[in-house]
Amino acid sequence: MSYFRDGIVWLNDPLNWTNPGGLLDRLQEHLIITFWAVLLGCVVGLPLGIWLGHRGRGGGAVVTVANLTRALPTLALLTILPLTPIGFGKLPVILALAVFAVPPLLANAYTGLRSVDAETKDAAIGMGLSGGQLLRRVELPLAVPYIAGGLRTAVVQVVATATLATFVNGGGLGTIITAGFGLGISVGGAQIVAGGIAVVLLALLAEALFAGLERLVTPRPLRSVRRRRVPRAATTG
Repeated sequence: MSYFRDGIVWLNDPLNWTNPGGLLDRLQEHLIITFWAVLLGCVVGLPLGIWLGHRGRGGGAVVTVANLTRALPTLALLTILPLTPIGFGKLPVILALAVFAVPPLLANAYTGLRSVDAETKDAAIGMGLSGGQLLRRVELPLAVPYIAGGLRTAVVQVVATATLATFVNGGGLGTIITAGFGLGISVGGAQIVAGGIAVVLLALLAEALFAGLERLVTPRPLRSVRRRRVPRAATTG
């Protein structure tokens, strides 16, 4: 418990936040890495998932891509990319983390499109909607909660995994932890724990913010349906 208490004391020291290379600088690096990695994951994963879900094909490919991507060792990918012409720094970290952001975005976008009731789509087509209009006016609005859920998962995963960026000179909050290890446990133990606490708190904050976003974009009728289903599931279990 002493290391945990020392870590809290370390976090309460303003100089550890404001000094060059302190927590504020590392937090900014962490957020920048996360933002670009998730954005790149969205650019790749969302259009592909929406297109496959709209066509109603490629479910097996989505599952395969998601499983293969999850099977990749994070640290190995972060280590291999800097050895390519890309070099060290933030770019290989962003590319590596984007790979891990794609599966939840791709899978949830596909699932959201496929979850739209077939009768609803048939009724929309019967009203004269084209394929593009069906996608924009019916499928996408109903799939938004699933897409938001995928975004939530991707952000939290990237926030947590970005801690490893320090091993390839990518910056982020992980640098606080590795610097503490460099000082030795007896001297840097408080800094190690403080860096770990900062990462955990950031991940929890991201989870809370995007959980709120997911709830915000979920239509009220769907919220009420979910609330009614929870007691039933509890009684049958």
